[in-house]
Amino acid sequence: MATGTHIRTYFNGTWHDGDTPIISAADHGAWLGSGVFDGARWFEGLSPDLDAHCARVNRSAKALMLTPTVSAEDMVEIVREGLSAYDKSQAIYIRPMYWGIDGDPTAIIPQPDKTGFAVCLEEIPMAPPSAATTLTRTRFRRPVLEDAVVNAKAGCLYPNNARMLAEARSKGFGNALVADAMGNVAETATANIFMVKDGEVFTPIANGTFLAGITRARHMSNMRADGMKVHETVLSFDDFESADEVFLSGNMSKVTPVTAFDDRQYQVGPVTRKVREMYWDWAASAA
Repeated sequence: MATGTHIRTYFNGTWHDGDTPIISAADHGAWLGSGVFDGARWFEGLSPDLDAHCARVNRSAKALMLTPTVSAEDMVEIVREGLSAYDKSQAIYIRPMYWGIDGDPTAIIPQPDKTGFAVCLEEIPMAPPSAATTLTRTRFRRPVLEDAVVNAKAGCLYPNNARMLAEARSKGFGNALVADAMGNVAETATANIFMVKDGEVFTPIANGTFLAGITRARHMSNMRADGMKVHETVLSFDDFESADEVFLSGNMSKVTPVTAFDDRQYQVGPVTRKVREMYWDWAASAA
């Protein structure tokens, strides 16, 4: 089942209208999980950091021992060709993907000489500035590199995220605030996290247990350029309970305000609103 509507699929060198089948039952990616993807956005005729997302999916492929077959530069051009079929009033989710096709004699290791590639475009509206979420703790944690391919945006990581999210929703919350192996805050089930205390901004330091996102980095760059103090550091759940503001950072919505963490309530504060405004201003200026 697709997430969005008005889907276009790039596969085998051409664009197709609709949710085109791209993978075979015996493909390595279908039964052994060797699939990676990335996500970018197109909205108001803008595609911020598209090149960075295309470059990252190639890095993710290599982390899963897959051989990337399309350069980031060519991928950008393929995506732009696909986007030409949409109107600027539409908001599009851009998802380039790789997966393994053949395995080695044991079947476990994907063969480097053949890698599947596709791009899926789906119309998914951008969330309005007022759209907020709530957070709770989860018993599930982020893995480490010795346990899982946390240095890739890999589909095989997402069942763990899904059970975090399912647990949070079963408790009546929108998302989960997730710990790393040491018990420190890493991110949420779906996005990176920021908190604000006394006008300064804090985010968990990238420690190899989660992807430090492209949008996260863009927010930090924008804030620092505006003179705001931004700290990457070790953060505990207690730090978030005492925060003045909390917001999520991710490609899908860019900025999502948080209005509660368990029993702690927050207002959608001035820093959160400012970060969103700065992102949209930067995206327009970078076009």
